[in-house]
Amino acid sequence: MIDWKGGDPTHNGRVALVTGAARGIGLGIAAWLICEGWQVVLGDLDRKRGAKVAKALGSNAWFVGMDVSDEGQVITGVAEVLGQFGRLDALVCNAAITDPHNGTLESLVLAQWNRVLAVNLSGPMLLAKHCAPYLRAHGGAIVNLGSTRAWQSEPDTEAYAASKGGLIALTHALAISLAPEIRVNVVSPGWIDARDPSQRRAEPLTDTDHAQHPSGRVGTVEDVAAMVAWLLSRHSGFVTGQEFLVDGGMTRKMIYA
Repeated sequence: MIDWKGGDPTHNGRVALVTGAARGIGLGIAAWLICEGWQVVLGDLDRKRGAKVAKALGSNAWFVGMDVSDEGQVITGVAEVLGQFGRLDALVCNAAITDPHNGTLESLVLAQWNRVLAVNLSGPMLLAKHCAPYLRAHGGAIVNLGSTRAWQSEPDTEAYAASKGGLIALTHALAISLAPEIRVNVVSPGWIDARDPSQRRAEPLTDTDHAQHPSGRVGTVEDVAAMVAWLLSRHSGFVTGQEFLVDGGMTRKMIYA
């Protein structure tokens, strides 16, 4: 995650809800937006860690517990945000079941498949549904977090790949349905080293890990956060319904053994 230096930056008057923000990419996005002056609501299923992280990020961070696959919890969480801040300008749908491996297709249990799609695909739909009236009032924006696994696969990753492929389609559908007041885009990361700093130090990546990328390195949460922040900014006002790959060029590289 971003090495947070603390302090309370000037508030720019805009409010963002970032889900899955207790760790990893979501936390990096939240910290980046706070540095740009946003009031950020961190949503996460892990209430203990989420509250602790929000406290560490300072007064421009606030936490709300939420299982994004549960419509009741989404409704309650969004209501808490509006009750606390009175507005919502941006939604970042990052919460996901991130382990892409589901075992062999023959061993894939339907309940496991349904859970992955409920969190990774239905969750962003529910959030967009219940945040749309408030985003529309302020010309807001939605950024979904996809994955390059929507386009490339390893064996035994059906549920995750399907959820992220569906999320890309959901993004352009939302962009048309919510136009022109709300812009909707999707950022699809490749290999991002989103581990806690202590784990990165204990198990550093290898030269081979970095060198295989055309960019010369594995990605960081800052790479993703910077793209998300731009898509939420006024500078991207002519951009909607698009997918942005943040993968160091790996999806453009021919790989032959």
